[in-house]
Amino acid sequence: MRVHVVSDVHGNSEALARAGDGADALLCLGDLILFLDYADHSRGIFPDLFGAENATKIVGMRNARRFDEAREFSRQLWAGLDVDRETATEQAVRRQYAELFAAFPDPTYATYGNVDRPDLWPDFARDGVTVLDGQVVELGGRTFGFVGGGLPSRMRTPYEVDEETYAAKVAALGSVDVLCSHIPPAVPDLTYDTVARRFERGSEAILEAIHRTRPGHVLFGHVHQPLARRMRIGRTECVNVGHFRSTGRPWVLEW
Repeated sequence: MRVHVVSDVHGNSEALARAGDGADALLCLGDLILFLDYADHSRGIFPDLFGAENATKIVGMRNARRFDEAREFSRQLWAGLDVDRETATEQAVRRQYAELFAAFPDPTYATYGNVDRPDLWPDFARDGVTVLDGQVVELGGRTFGFVGGGLPSRMRTPYEVDEETYAAKVAALGSVDVLCSHIPPAVPDLTYDTVARRFERGSEAILEAIHRTRPGHVLFGHVHQPLARRMRIGRTECVNVGHFRSTGRPWVLEW
């Protein structure tokens, strides 16, 4: 059995259409939408609406951890549009989702990232694309549990859930062979982004599940340039499957 795993697709539909080549299934760990590309400020929903120059300004504020200033700057830009923020954002997200879901191979098993819009996924999911969140699927005799979304952060991304809700989703999986999530376990080396130079939110609940149920693998994304891409905790291999938008390459699991 061979599965390919991707995370942090961020609009890379061209590579996504090839991600399942040679695999029995594709697993997607979320963050399909590209709102703002920190490497290329001309790409994403934000620069499409407000231009690359304003995108560069807000990236600079966020990288300098001036989050309140960035939110105020963003608020002023949105106030200048002829259409309200919610409508403009949803229209742009729907265009991206239509292209990305069409690129998914059959079969795909997917969960949400912290920048995704779960409320819109039912409009795009189709036969061959299974959406899982706090649920388990069996592939080739192994159980795969999926937990979507992120935890509250200063970035206030679209799909952040409180710690109790997130922990309940992890607990609902029980004991699985492979635990798949968007965010990593709360381990400093796995949550620190070496380019953004900050710690991202990791999950204490996932870390506790590793110690309690000892899955063979924990697979995740979220941190684009982690200090450590993989780490063994007891018998569990923890793997950041990579920033798919930049690499265009899936991580491979075979058994």
